[in-house]
Amino acid sequence: MSFDTEISATKVLDPRFDAFRAARERVELSVVMPCLNERETVGVCVRKAIATLQQAAISGEVIVADNGSSDGSVEIAQAEGARVVNVAEKGYGNALKGGILAASGEYVLMADSDDSYDFAHIPRFVEPLRAGSDLVMGNRFSGGIARQAMPLLHRYLGNPVLTGVGRLFFGSTCKDFHCGMRAFRKDSFLRMDIRSTGMEFASEMVVKASLLRMKVSEVPTTLSPDGRSHPPHLRTWRDGWRHLRFLLMYSPRWLFLYPGIAMILLGLAGCALLLPGPRVFYGIGLDVHTLLYAFVSVLLGFQLIAFATFTKVFAITEGLLPEDPRLNRVFRWVTLETGLIIGGLLMAIGLGGSVWAVSHWARDRFGALQPEQMLRIVMPAVFSLTLGVEITFSSFFLSILGLRRR
Repeated sequence: MSFDTEISATKVLDPRFDAFRAARERVELSVVMPCLNERETVGVCVRKAIATLQQAAISGEVIVADNGSSDGSVEIAQAEGARVVNVAEKGYGNALKGGILAASGEYVLMADSDDSYDFAHIPRFVEPLRAGSDLVMGNRFSGGIARQAMPLLHRYLGNPVLTGVGRLFFGSTCKDFHCGMRAFRKDSFLRMDIRSTGMEFASEMVVKASLLRMKVSEVPTTLSPDGRSHPPHLRTWRDGWRHLRFLLMYSPRWLFLYPGIAMILLGLAGCALLLPGPRVFYGIGLDVHTLLYAFVSVLLGFQLIAFATFTKVFAITEGLLPEDPRLNRVFRWVTLETGLIIGGLLMAIGLGGSVWAVSHWARDRFGALQPEQMLRIVMPAVFSLTLGVEITFSSFFLSILGLRRR
């Protein structure tokens, strides 16, 4: 009996053969590189990645996610042994998502194809994944940044500020939000459900990992000057703003809630001080004019808090943010009926105050009145009416947003 016949017989007699062969053929790591006209460097990167996989005995593949190259990058990558995935939708994030979704590996490592990252560091990213991490971030600041590898504006302002904002807003432990070399479990990436199509793709990955309470690790890596002769695809101010905009949009607390609370507290303090009468502080007299700003501050603060709630509910409904148990507990008490009752009471108080003001005016035969005296009646009445209307219709809108969740 020939060797092939023995193998076939073994396969028939022992169904575990299929599992054994699948395990032998399993791809552990897919290295994904986005590419847009990188003919000068993509071949070098593919070669280095394959060499590292072989030396470290990691079962892997190299995928080049091409985003419309016209300079021969595709042919070079294929000649060096990479599998090329053509991604028609433009954008850094689109290219990476196309490559990641096509990956066969249990783990995925992404890195730019400009020869600025050291592919010899691949094993240090794989080890934490094998130990259970969902996302392993590279840290260029701890690993080393070569001269002229990163513009001074990025190194000392852009990256530290945006990373600091991300750590503050989302409680992330990452110290280099924008490192282009990182690795993750493919199933964890699918759970993240990343929507960004541009450079903010990198920020969304870290934010989603934090919000979903994934296990995130960080390893040092290096950054070298890229080997291309053409300018980088990154645009400092445009892409920096897109990153900051994304962080704000994914954090209703910092964008709306905290400023709203601050405005309400500040406004209420002003109302409490000035509603009884004018005050003098360090020789500066404050009266009804300042009181008006205090009432407006409270109204604007309420609107910001309402926006925070609307945004949070919408984001959870659309799958942009995970469920928040604290919000669910609040909604047990804050219902449409609760809002209607509170809004109705405030409108009634406002109408009562307005009637009182008109009756006071009538006693003076609708003649001239002292503005300071009347405004201390009229302003609280108008404030109560306005806030009551806002609460009433905000409650309806919130209930409409929550229909799909229920």
